[in-house]
Amino acid sequence: MNWKKTVNYQGMSEYGAEQLFRVIEKAIQLRKQVNIGLATGNTMLKLYPLLADKLNQAKIPLQLLHTYNLDEYIAQNGQSVAPDHSLSYHRYMQENLFRHLSPELGFSEAQRHFPDPVAPAAFDQALADAGGLDLQLLGIGFNGHIAFNEPQSEKQISVSDFAALPTRVIDLKPLTIATNAKLTAGGNDSLVPRQAVSMGMRPILKAKKLLLLACFQEQIAPLKQIRTGKVTPELPASYLLQHPDSEIVYTVDTISLD
Repeated sequence: MNWKKTVNYQGMSEYGAEQLFRVIEKAIQLRKQVNIGLATGNTMLKLYPLLADKLNQAKIPLQLLHTYNLDEYIAQNGQSVAPDHSLSYHRYMQENLFRHLSPELGFSEAQRHFPDPVAPAAFDQALADAGGLDLQLLGIGFNGHIAFNEPQSEKQISVSDFAALPTRVIDLKPLTIATNAKLTAGGNDSLVPRQAVSMGMRPILKAKKLLLLACFQEQIAPLKQIRTGKVTPELPASYLLQHPDSEIVYTVDTISLD
């Protein structure tokens, strides 16, 4: 696993956008379908407009690009929250990436994929049929989760069984709810749904490349835990240690790991 320092949030965002751009560009040049896993959250707010600018300026045709989002919140009726919900990840992606792509590039709504809480296994099957992810973009929760794969005790689940978890419906931990309320809901945790459908560890870890970005001081603790070298379901992000091509990028103006 590679660790990379960037000076600040802007530098992290530019680096992340460049990595995604290169993978997409290379595949399109080879006329191959390219599958990119996308994350949401404040960490990615600058990255996505930068990526759109790169794709627009290069005028890369995107008919062979497919995006797969990590997760979506679940409404009380058991279905995904409506796209007009204030915290909807469909809405997040539309506002921060999709609407910025030039229509001339040919990226259609049918090429955007989100897990469905009603049929989560179908998401995994579709992704497998498409050849898996070429690159998965990740953030890291303050408790070390990736996507909404929350930490679990090793008394509850083995290291190998956690790595094999599929896409599924998940009850969110109190820290995750509180964090998302603070960062995305103006501190009002009543606005944050208590469940989400999340891409599982299995499809994430099968991606050809994993790119994790971090820029919050609260992420120092889980990042330092990863540096101990122990892979454990109690720290889901530690599974990047087992991946053959993973990279963690962090901002040194907010995060010190020395």
